[in-house]
Amino acid sequence: MFKKILASVGIGAAKIDTVLQTEHLLPGQEFHAEILITGGEVAQELSGLELALMTKAKVETDEGSYFRNQVIQQWHLSDNTTIQPGQEIRIPFSAQLHPETPVTELPVRVNQSVVWLTTGLSIDMALDAADKDHLYIYPNEAVKTCLQVMERAGYQMMKADVEKGVISAPGFRSRSGIYQEMEYRPNNRSLFGVKEVELSFIPEAHQTHVLIELDRAFRGDGYKALTIPHTDSGLANVRSQLEHLLR
Repeated sequence: MFKKILASVGIGAAKIDTVLQTEHLLPGQEFHAEILITGGEVAQELSGLELALMTKAKVETDEGSYFRNQVIQQWHLSDNTTIQPGQEIRIPFSAQLHPETPVTELPVRVNQSVVWLTTGLSIDMALDAADKDHLYIYPNEAVKTCLQVMERAGYQMMKADVEKGVISAPGFRSRSGIYQEMEYRPNNRSLFGVKEVELSFIPEAHQTHVLIELDRAFRGDGYKALTIPHTDSGLANVRSQLEHLLR
């Protein structure tokens, strides 16, 4: 009886480990994993196994801002089952990352963008988990091209973070409940020129949308939008289109 009580509070209980084929991924990419559950000192009822894709999102309030763990996607892996002491249960799993998964691998001074997979048994995925695996998310070709154009145009990425909310423009709207902002400043600032540029990307299967926020001296903020087809000609036109919008 004493062991059962200890197991119920996590002492001597079953352990969970998610093993990924690779932690290096693109938004929207399929990933493959195996979830390994190892029994503890006593038999246990497992009341549901779940996997979630997580990030830290900034929440804005009247009192200020703070970061909280945010679920991007969630998968139910198994229902109730019993695991015996020392028993191993292996569950193969494959799924696609959400196309709006934030990019973590960026040429930036302050990077507040993190993404991970978390696995647990009947838990609030936003607060706790038995297993946590950080992911390295790289930009797709459209986003990568935009970042290169910004650098060549004389802008430096100063900060990147993830914010809770929705962004939209004519023709597109984010769906994940979060969006990523990449904050740029010009290397050479002029009195009447652009003070700051913020880029947010909404990738889809065949195109990537870009929302551009421009902060100009004496003119305030303004918004512009761009859609980049995932084709050779679409990528080739990014430089001229983006540089035109930055004027």
